[in-house]
Amino acid sequence: MKVEEFRGVRGAVIAEVTKDTAEEITFGEVMSLAGVSEISKSTESSNEPHYYDNQPMVTVSSTGNDEIGVNTSALPLDVYAKITGQNYNEEKGVLIEGERKQKYFAFGYITKLTDGTEMFVWRLKGTFNIPDDTHTTEDDGTEANGQEVTFTGINTTHRFAKLLDKNSNPKSARAVTVDTSANKSITESDFFAKVQTPDTIFTE
Repeated sequence: MKVEEFRGVRGAVIAEVTKDTAEEITFGEVMSLAGVSEISKSTESSNEPHYYDNQPMVTVSSTGNDEIGVNTSALPLDVYAKITGQNYNEEKGVLIEGERKQKYFAFGYITKLTDGTEMFVWRLKGTFNIPDDTHTTEDDGTEANGQEVTFTGINTTHRFAKLLDKNSNPKSARAVTVDTSANKSITESDFFAKVQTPDTIFTE
């Protein structure tokens, strides 16, 4: 058994989900999010036994949304406005915070194992919360602060032709991850040139 740990994360990017219907899913241009120092994931899930004849006979499982915690460098104001659905005036360099327009994004990044193997990731649909930030006075030390943002990931509405259930029906998806030690044909530039889905990853 090979034992590895995660050590390294980089290349955080986003692309707006411009359409997600039963017939089609489309995305906007891929753009950089910010520098990233940590990404953590937790998924809501539960398993509940159902009892018959005085004993547990069936277990019913459910899976909720993903909560992706992202520690970043200070977000540029235009990126901040984009992911939070608020207003930014590029000419004046002004962010106006107020009512939000609901927007969905795909979120991509690269993680690495201790043996150097990189994992390319696209999370296909989710929303970003209002980032947390902390501002402190300058002193004679080196302390500085980035920001913390949460990406709430959900399944796509679209069901993919190359992702089938046991009855050969298309299924929706939440994320695509490629192990580059197993798939040496795909490059970083190709993988992140656009959002990869089960349909594109098994075609290219």
